[in-house]
Amino acid sequence: MRQTYKNIILIGFMGVGKGSVARVLARKMGVFAIDGDDLIESFANKKIKKIFEEDGEAEFRKIEKNLAKFLEKSVNGVVISTGGGFYKVKNLNKIGTVIYLKSNFDKIIERIKAAPNADKKLAKRPLLSDLNRAKALHKERDEAYAKKADLIINVEDKTPQQVAAKIVKLLNRKHLKG
Repeated sequence: MRQTYKNIILIGFMGVGKGSVARVLARKMGVFAIDGDDLIESFANKKIKKIFEEDGEAEFRKIEKNLAKFLEKSVNGVVISTGGGFYKVKNLNKIGTVIYLKSNFDKIIERIKAAPNADKKLAKRPLLSDLNRAKALHKERDEAYAKKADLIINVEDKTPQQVAAKIVKLLNRKHLKG
């Protein structure tokens, strides 16, 4: 498939599989995948967990906002996986086509716990340290993600390959409609 969109931006709750889907989708489309959290860590020269611990969430969100400006002005023709709160940046839809990878909270936790490196995956997500709070956050964000999205894909019980194939199909359909 030829890239016909500025960028493809994957949003959704932490642990839903945005990074895995981005890599598969980018390969299918013949473009690069970039990870917003990796770019933030590179900019700050520390892991996200450390940014939260040492500088607080407000500083993290400030860096995230700067990343959004950079992506809008300087990045074109890539698949971008984002952190769970990236949907709040004001210029999100100017960066590219926004796709919400949707899953219920329990399925996300199942997915993370089934991963070979589950402990690491849980440890690197500071907002998952309190599952009750995280579940409330998921509920709060679900509607907001949907409002920001150009497309919504239910990812429950699907492999990254299946999700990427569905995205390509929907993007082709959307492109044909204009």
